Amino acid sequence: MLKPFNPQRHLGSAMSDTIELDRASNPQAVRGYAFYDWGKSAFETSVTTAVLPPWFAYIFLKANGLEATILGKDMTADAAWAFAVTGGALLVAILAPSFGVIADRRAIKMWWLRILTYLGAGATFLLAFAPMLDVSRQWVWLIVMFLMANVGLNGAGVFYNALLPHMGTDDEMDGISNKAFAYGYLGGGILLLVHLVMVSLILDDNGNTQDWVIPFVMASSGVWWLGFAMLTFSWVPEPPIENEMESLGVRESASLAIKELKKTFGEVDRFRTLFIYMLAFFFFIDGINSVTALAGIYGITVLGLTTTALIATILVIQFVAAPCAIAFTKLSERTSTHYALTFSLVMWVVVVLGAMSFAPLALETHDEYDIQFDWDMDGDGIADADDDDTDGDWYTNTEELLAGTDPNDPASTPNPNSSRLLQERLAGAGSYVVSVGDSAYAHGLSQDEDEQAWASEWADVLPLHLNEDITEKTIHEFDDPGGSATEVPDASRISEFTTTFDEDARFSMSVSGGALDGTTALGENHPTSLGDGPLDAIPDAVRSAVWEPLGMGVFWQFLLLGCMAGALLGGSQGLSRSIFGQMVPETRSAEFFGFFGFFGKVAALIGPLLYGTMTIMYDSRVGIASICVLIVIGTFMMRFVDVEDGRRAAMEEDARNRGLMVES
Repeated sequence: MLKPFNPQRHLGSAMSDTIELDRASNPQAVRGYAFYDWGKSAFETSVTTAVLPPWFAYIFLKANGLEATILGKDMTADAAWAFAVTGGALLVAILAPSFGVIADRRAIKMWWLRILTYLGAGATFLLAFAPMLDVSRQWVWLIVMFLMANVGLNGAGVFYNALLPHMGTDDEMDGISNKAFAYGYLGGGILLLVHLVMVSLILDDNGNTQDWVIPFVMASSGVWWLGFAMLTFSWVPEPPIENEMESLGVRESASLAIKELKKTFGEVDRFRTLFIYMLAFFFFIDGINSVTALAGIYGITVLGLTTTALIATILVIQFVAAPCAIAFTKLSERTSTHYALTFSLVMWVVVVLGAMSFAPLALETHDEYDIQFDWDMDGDGIADADDDDTDGDWYTNTEELLAGTDPNDPASTPNPNSSRLLQERLAGAGSYVVSVGDSAYAHGLSQDEDEQAWASEWADVLPLHLNEDITEKTIHEFDDPGGSATEVPDASRISEFTTTFDEDARFSMSVSGGALDGTTALGENHPTSLGDGPLDAIPDAVRSAVWEPLGMGVFWQFLLLGCMAGALLGGSQGLSRSIFGQMVPETRSAEFFGFFGFFGKVAALIGPLLYGTMTIMYDSRVGIASICVLIVIGTFMMRFVDVEDGRRAAMEEDARNRGLMVES
């Protein structure tokens, strides 16, 4: 019997004691491997999940209103975003298997990792240039650059994941994989914290984030990704290739890739467990990645979260996920990798079902509404709630209370001989003033023709001004709620205004004081409006039974489920990669990780495509339900995955490829 080169530890009873093919890890190489996750997570957190979705939704809304016609279909911002994610995943899915086959024949894993990182980080940097374009083109630029960045990220991921089997032994695989994910959560979390501070504290005179901050977030995320990737390029060596072939041209490379792919598909029986796992992985990773890719846009467009609230939630998730990724390593050591992964998938089903129950609390107080009409007794342009001289008799409320007179009655005054001028002025006083709430002001009026026509028609009852930066057409914008209120002298117009809050409206309004006191209206597209969707009975019931009794607003709901998702995210991703790495022949790692990437990227396009389609046909909550079904299918299929059988098949293949003998 032949003795193997560099024998290491024993890996299974099916192999000869002399056939030991694993190599112990190099600490510096492992750190370099983990630092790539540290760098690229800036794109996955600050860009993909936290900042770009609300920025895109805001720009999309400004340019198009609630919907835009794209390729003949009316799409909301979250549907358009889902299809953008799909496009990037589709391109990588097509290329990934061929990448893998060639990378196993040539020492080019690190070269391709470098090139695709340049593409991804560069496109991320270029996202910052969107404000230089006209508003109607900004959202298109964001989609194009995001597509390119996604191609770079996911394409690089094929070669990055293919390095894992070369980083250490099978027994070290869980620890190395989860360590990389933990680095990713910490690295992404640190930069996200910096971005949160900037978004929250660098404000203009109106209390809004300064215009340059969001583009800076995009640019700095690209620099962060590339900067830490340089450590990977320096510390991780190119894995050795068995029987490396000479360089091939494009046509020869494509021909070889097709030939090897056919061969791989013909080996399903030899690697039966591995292919079953790849199918299970296809479904469950589709659901998990769809949740992470769409959570931000879902939170903004469906739940009405602010950008700051979204970033704060994701920041908490990052620092929950990092230690939990290590905790799942401990769980896999005490049980098995298979058990730990399956447990995480079952809990993912619970989390996604919980996401379907998200519901902003019903509006209760006048100040919670978007458009607020307040009675102004003395007609001085100041709402009674903010007026220190409510009745307009020239005595402050405090002075009247001290004198024992009624501050709400102009006839009751410390001076019983009030002037005739005062009485005549007050006789004709009394009107409403209108202002907008902070949330409505933050989301603003869109430049969509229908919404602008609505604003123009009701300009006499809305606090509006014209956008002077746009001269080619008339664009109305809301007045700053911190400024002076707008007077509405004709109360009958307010009554007529309430009739516009129909199935197309996304705002709410409330009246406080005067003859119309207590009048409210709610558009059917307002985040708190439930009851029209096929699954709205679920969030409506949970809101009544749980959220409202606990007083938990949508931010705290999102944070609670987000922490649960964060606790599962690192473990499920790290363990799923580790299981695959244990069952992949080291001599064909890029080939099989190319398939791994193919399944992952096809899954990455199926999930958002399914979500987008269900959202167009029904609504966003039905889209979430479709994602849950994918995770359930993948979890069920894990019952048929025998990891030990997969490891034996991988070691036998490595022995054959290295010309070693294997005991039968």
